[in-house]
Amino acid sequence: MSEAEQARAVSDGRQRLKIAAVLAGSAFALLVVSVIFWVVSLGPVPLDVTKEVSITIVDRNGKLVRAFAMKNGRWRLPVKASEVDPAYIDVLLAFEDRRFRQHAGVDPLAFGRAVWQFVSHGRIVSGGSTITMQVARLIEPRRDRTIGAKLRQVVRAIQIERMMSKDEILDLYLRLAPFGGNLEGVRAATIAYFGKEPKRLSLAEAALLVALPQSPETRRLDRHPDAAERARDRVLDRMVELGRVSTADATHAKAEAVPRMRRPMPLLAPHVTDHVVAREPAASRVALTLDANLQRSLEALARDRAIALGPEVSIGIVAVDNSSGDILARVGSPDYFDARRAGQADMTRAVRSPGSTLKPFIYGLAIEDGFVHPESLIDDRPIRYGSYAPENFDMTFQGTVTVRKALQLSLNVPAIALLDRVGPHRLTSRIRQAGGDLVLPKDETPGLAMGLGGVGVTLTDLVQLYAGFPRLGSTVPLRERLDDPRDESAQRRLLDPVAAWHIAHVLMGTPPPENGVHNRIAFKTGTSYGYRDAWSVGFDGRMTIGVWVGRPDGAPVPGLLGRTAAAPILFDAFARSGKIPLGLPAAPRGTLMATTAKLPLPLRRFHPAGELAQIGDRRGLRIQFPLNGSRLDVMAEDGAKMSPVAVKVAGGVPPMTVLVNGLSAGELDSRRQKFVEPPGPGFVRLTVMDATGAADTVVVRLQ
Repeated sequence: MSEAEQARAVSDGRQRLKIAAVLAGSAFALLVVSVIFWVVSLGPVPLDVTKEVSITIVDRNGKLVRAFAMKNGRWRLPVKASEVDPAYIDVLLAFEDRRFRQHAGVDPLAFGRAVWQFVSHGRIVSGGSTITMQVARLIEPRRDRTIGAKLRQVVRAIQIERMMSKDEILDLYLRLAPFGGNLEGVRAATIAYFGKEPKRLSLAEAALLVALPQSPETRRLDRHPDAAERARDRVLDRMVELGRVSTADATHAKAEAVPRMRRPMPLLAPHVTDHVVAREPAASRVALTLDANLQRSLEALARDRAIALGPEVSIGIVAVDNSSGDILARVGSPDYFDARRAGQADMTRAVRSPGSTLKPFIYGLAIEDGFVHPESLIDDRPIRYGSYAPENFDMTFQGTVTVRKALQLSLNVPAIALLDRVGPHRLTSRIRQAGGDLVLPKDETPGLAMGLGGVGVTLTDLVQLYAGFPRLGSTVPLRERLDDPRDESAQRRLLDPVAAWHIAHVLMGTPPPENGVHNRIAFKTGTSYGYRDAWSVGFDGRMTIGVWVGRPDGAPVPGLLGRTAAAPILFDAFARSGKIPLGLPAAPRGTLMATTAKLPLPLRRFHPAGELAQIGDRRGLRIQFPLNGSRLDVMAEDGAKMSPVAVKVAGGVPPMTVLVNGLSAGELDSRRQKFVEPPGPGFVRLTVMDATGAADTVVVRLQ
């Protein structure tokens, strides 16, 4: 070949190389552009799908009370790596992604190994997936295991690493990893398979949890436990090879049996949790004031006692912390799924007849108004109020007894006599002022029958009212959620401190049921008309518990009594709280401690309204006007001020002093009367005291 031909050949070769280079560069540029467009077409990582979790309800200590499945029926409980046993995290990372903390979403060494295995075998042998790539696959699940799907995971993994920290990525994996069936996340798995939170796991449990997500359906513990066990053992063997676990520990772990069935998700306090979710369905986590241990114990108590009481009898229990008003336990029924007991009806919120459980408030107001003292004598004898003639439960009469004994024996006649003196309207007003909602029959006004149960009230309200006794006369709104604010100014008046203290100590002396210890729990029982409701409410210095027993449909249960049906449950509830009963507060300043004989003369014996007490040969003091329980229209026509109220008295020894709500308003004139300035609209207590210390009191309503 001539030199010219050689030069031409070289030139042609160079030209072809340039063309090839241009074509290769163009192809590469096209590839890069295509990849860029493909990556851009993927859009942002759809992290919104990871935010949906099961609604979880926890107690005051963070223990899971109940969880609700998501709309798609899956259980995905919120969890973080800090809430999981570190040993499990160590096994997970050692087995799945040893360089998790170092790589940027893709582990080149693991990925290179996977590519080489694909080239040499013609199929995917191992994925080389990192934890981040697995998270990407869980966010956008795909059935195919192709190169395209793997590249998509790579891109998503890199995106995720740029958006989130390593701890956040790990949290996401722990929340989304599949564990068979409708279980997602390690927390749902440990609760369903082991019956516990993932905070403390054995080596065998940790290895099993690492193995399950690799093939969750073929290793489901409730269907393929043997396959799951073999996969667990392979994880343990790998840990031995890596030097992370000793051979002895691995052998011991392999000897541990794997669970072969799923446990039900926790379902404590179903009525409370239903109520909470119905009020706030968008919440993902709600912290209650309940104590899960106490709740579980009282639910078991209700189930056990309901079996003995009959197949249609239900039980409601409410336990409250006295100082804060936090509801520590609420049992709406013995069995949420028992249709014969109407188990889904929450009997702690049902309005029922309270029987005799309102009597302590009647006695408390009578002591507050100065009518009686616990050691005052009171008659238990036949008496009639118009057409109404109250009788005791056993149809007998005790004669003359102390007020203390009358309340402890729950005598009806003395309670109605005191209510007649206190006034049903005033009792109703005071209870409502303290936070209790009394429900009267339609078109009815408060009357004497309410003292024996002729009114409706819920167990929750009754417990709130009784908690006012150990609080020395004040109540606080009950709280069921920890995020509800506590308002110290929300205290409401029930009784004055002295009256509340007296009633608490009278109830402390009530003879307990056979399973109770004397002078440990202050309590009161009640039975509604026709044996429809049995009640028992009690308290110590720490806690107040109320128990209701009856049929949800209101049908009678012959022989159902508060003392024999509800009181034993009450004392068992205190025993199962696991705490020694706390003593009641000390007596407030000004508390009168005396025997009957040493009481001031007006307090030695109670005189019903309209009865004149005799002091020696003199006629006893009595307010003739206004009448107790009356309403007076004292507002002037222009509405600017209120007219004076005339107080007229019969009997008594001058000089006589008038007290308005306990404050002196001056002395009566020679005609035994005085005009006093009203303090304002509402209930007013008017008292007249004579020179011997005798006194009479009426309560009127000014309007």
